Amino acid sequence: MNKFLTLGTTALFTILLTACASTPTSSTVIQKENNQFEVTGLGKTNITAKNNAIEAANKTCKNSTPIVVSEKTEYNGALKGVVDDKTGQMIQSAADVIGSIAGTNTSIAKDTDYQTVVTFYCKAN
Repeated sequence: MNKFLTLGTTALFTILLTACASTPTSSTVIQKENNQFEVTGLGKTNITAKNNAIEAANKTCKNSTPIVVSEKTEYNGALKGVVDDKTGQMIQSAADVIGSIAGTNTSIAKDTDYQTVVTFYCKAN
């Protein structure tokens, strides 16, 4: 009985640490000239990085609306410079399928694979 309690506690602790480490929750917002701000969002996918940057912009503007001046997303993953973005996505998908079949985690994706930099200003509603 004591073994199961220790094993369960260890598993829960591992899950909590993994959850905390896998989702970047804060972004640094830099104020630029002309009341503009710049924020960087990170993520395993292009969409996640963009969503994280926009979420940070929304938090910065609070009760006003963020107006995007510019946005740039780039891939910084393990395969950068080795293959193009599309090929890297196909390799990641193949690794995920193999991992699912084998019952193991073969993912090469990291929470910092994509970086989106958004420059914006806040417009009053």
